[in-house]
This record gives sequence, structure tokens and C-alpha cells, in this order.
Amino acid sequence: MRPAAGFVLLGVSLFMLLGFFNADLPQSAVVKLLALLVGVGIPGAAGGTLLLQHFGRKNRLRGSRAQLIRQTQEAELLRLAGERGGRLTVVEVVQELALTHGDAESLLRSLVVRGYSEVEVTDTGLLVYTFPDVQLLDGKATARGVLDD
Repeated sequence: MRPAAGFVLLGVSLFMLLGFFNADLPQSAVVKLLALLVGVGIPGAAGGTLLLQHFGRKNRLRGSRAQLIRQTQEAELLRLAGERGGRLTVVEVVQELALTHGDAESLLRSLVVRGYSEVEVTDTGLLVYTFPDVQLLDGKATARGVLDD
């Protein structure tokens, strides 16, 4: 509804602008400026505002969608880490999550930067991403209160 109303208001504004240029107004410059503002400026500004609100919301939704996709990928990656003993390689992530090599690597690196994982290197040079918290999940059954003896 907003885009239609925005385009209608812009059309009215253009129509009024044409009428303003075709009119022979003998009034002073102040009256002409005021008529131009009321007849052209207000509808044009309102139409432009409606269109900006509509199209700006779509851009925000795209950003939210991308953020949701990234969060889902991170959750799936952590689930996979739990299945693999808290240790993953880029190739495993690519295989299991159907990501490109670059996307998998970027996702793993972002978790390293945020402190969720660490990088280890094998003797052959393979990078292994370890998830210490995931590796310690088996011990949660023995958890007790912080102040307990």
C-alpha cells in the first residue's frame, strides 16, 4: 500500500508542478513560493517519504535474513562439532553443511575470533578447529553448585 500511495503523491506533485508553470499568477513572489510549497513540495515530500520507508524496510529485512542464515549456520556447525568430539576441519564443514570452502572457512574463523574455538595444526599442516566447551559437555552431568563443597 505504501509504494502505491507514494507514487500517487509523487504524481500529484508533478501534476501540480506542471499546473504551476502553466498558470499565469500575478501575485508576489512570496505567494508564488508558498503556493509552490503547498501544492508541490508537501505531496512530493510525503510521497518520497513513503517510498523511502517502504524500500528501506526491505533492505533491513535482507540484513535480518542474512543474520538469521549466519546464526543458523553457526548453530549447525556447533552441532556438528558436538558429533565430532569438538574437533572440525574445513572439509568436514563443507561436506556436512553444504557450504563453499570460503564460507566454511569464514564461519570457522569468526568463531575463533569470538572465542568459541581455537586453531590447532597437525604434523601435516591441516588446520583443526577445536571447540573446548563442546569437548567438556560430557562433564555437565557431574556439575554441582558453585558454593558446594
